[in-house]
Amino acid sequence: MEIEENLPSNENGSNQEEDSRKAKGGLITMPFIIANEAFEKVASYGLLPNMIFYLMKEYKMGVTKATNVIFYWSAATNFTPLVGAILADSFLGRFLTIALGSIFTLMGMTLLWLTAAIPNVRPPPCDQFTAHCKPATSAQHALLFTSFALMSIGAGGIRPCSLAFGADQLDKNNNNLKNNTNTLESYFGWYYASASVSVLIALTGIVYIQDRIGWEVGFGVPAILMLLSTLLFFLASKLYIKHKSTESFLLARFLQVVVVAYKNRTLSFPTDNSNGYYREKGSSYTSPTNKLRFLNKACIIKNPQEVYSTNRWNLCSIEQVEELKSFLRVAPLWSTGIMPAINISQSSFLLLQANSMDRHIGTSAFQIPAGSFGMFSVLTLTIWIVLYDRAIIPFASKISGRRIHIGAKSRMGIGIFLSGVSMAVSGAVEYVRRKKAVEQGLAMSALWLVPQNCLTGLAEAFSAIGQTEFYYTEFPRSMSSVASSLFGVGMAVANLAASVVLSMVDGATAGGGKGSWVSSNINEGHYGYYYWLLAGLTFLNLFYFFICSWFYGDCVDRVAENGEGVEENLYQFS
Repeated sequence: MEIEENLPSNENGSNQEEDSRKAKGGLITMPFIIANEAFEKVASYGLLPNMIFYLMKEYKMGVTKATNVIFYWSAATNFTPLVGAILADSFLGRFLTIALGSIFTLMGMTLLWLTAAIPNVRPPPCDQFTAHCKPATSAQHALLFTSFALMSIGAGGIRPCSLAFGADQLDKNNNNLKNNTNTLESYFGWYYASASVSVLIALTGIVYIQDRIGWEVGFGVPAILMLLSTLLFFLASKLYIKHKSTESFLLARFLQVVVVAYKNRTLSFPTDNSNGYYREKGSSYTSPTNKLRFLNKACIIKNPQEVYSTNRWNLCSIEQVEELKSFLRVAPLWSTGIMPAINISQSSFLLLQANSMDRHIGTSAFQIPAGSFGMFSVLTLTIWIVLYDRAIIPFASKISGRRIHIGAKSRMGIGIFLSGVSMAVSGAVEYVRRKKAVEQGLAMSALWLVPQNCLTGLAEAFSAIGQTEFYYTEFPRSMSSVASSLFGVGMAVANLAASVVLSMVDGATAGGGKGSWVSSNINEGHYGYYYWLLAGLTFLNLFYFFICSWFYGDCVDRVAENGEGVEENLYQFS
């Protein structure tokens, strides 16, 4: 049953609102929004690669503790965007969420810069490998960790909202997006292009400044860039279309379904599906799906008068029920993405490897900064996306005579496999590097790290993009913000899991007078064994993925948009 809402009309107010809406937004706002996101990425990604060196050298942390700190920081940074997405949709709106996020990030980066600029806020200098060093005090640790916390909170405001906020500016006809298709496509292209360029600049320029000039300037430049990002965003404040939050709190909607389904557990399912269930105005659903059918009792109409009430603790809509169902069904497949994310988070060890190797290019005096080797992953990811979309798929479609498409689940599986291969290759390279360093005293060329980085980038191109597409297509449109944040939540869980795995390996292998596999001295440790352990866990995870994929069944077919017909001549690997 669908109930129409009778609301009082205000024609003059509506016309004024429409005129005001048309006067705002548009392409003129794009440089400010894209610049805000681009500067934030350059600033934040530029801090991460060399952070393990900063913690070890300036705060006298061992490699395990420093790596765990980075894991926790990354976990917080990847988890807060989900909180930010929910707050933006339910309470604050996107503009205010981005604005607050920019301010918090700027505060965090400024505080981090102060830890490098003021000697008294960090331990006195000494060589922790040859002398007993004075550890950081509780106050010094508190200042450092506060800067990390502020930056994580800021990321939670900016990252989940920037893309959608930009799309809001191009949608000047109250969600009538079909007239803006070309504009939106151009915007998305520029958005992701700026994101890739930003990460490359961070992994090269910012890292090079930190290596050559020092921490004070190396942390100061990101803080200045973040200041520019914030100023540019606020500069165009009067030009933005600012939607008010209208959605109810998502977690409350989930809880309402569970509570009402339990309260109605003794009810029989209605024989007339079209009238026996409550659906919201304009809903595309006529009845709930049969999967997880016990939850359907939450939207059974017991009393026709209940549909006029706004109390959803007595009667839920079909949309609410389907939102919870989609979340519960996706959760197992989402968990299979945690292991590849753990592998991606091993960048600190790559940094230690690169720092102990010959980073010269040929016979030149120039050295690739140790923190810049991650750029090969980003380059591989970017190149593959272009080739896949513009060359490989069109060529395969031309040969087969029909459109070829690799399904999101298939790409997720390929990504997991490639992630395992990248860890196996990493272990082999590290095994050879350590053997040459210990037995022959030779520094292996750091260019041997390029293949594993390329494999990591290729794995991320399949896994990360496949996951994002899978969540977006499988979730109802009312959960789009959550869908766009779910990959980041997986990264957050992966960072925490990586910390647990690292601590367990360190504790299990450090006994009996032997050095830990992940010793602070890379030549005393066995990082290769650690990589092979991750590779084994990844291939076990691949088997788990096959099981989850089989139980999940077919994906939702969303080739068609806005009610248009599905293209029949399509061959999909899924």
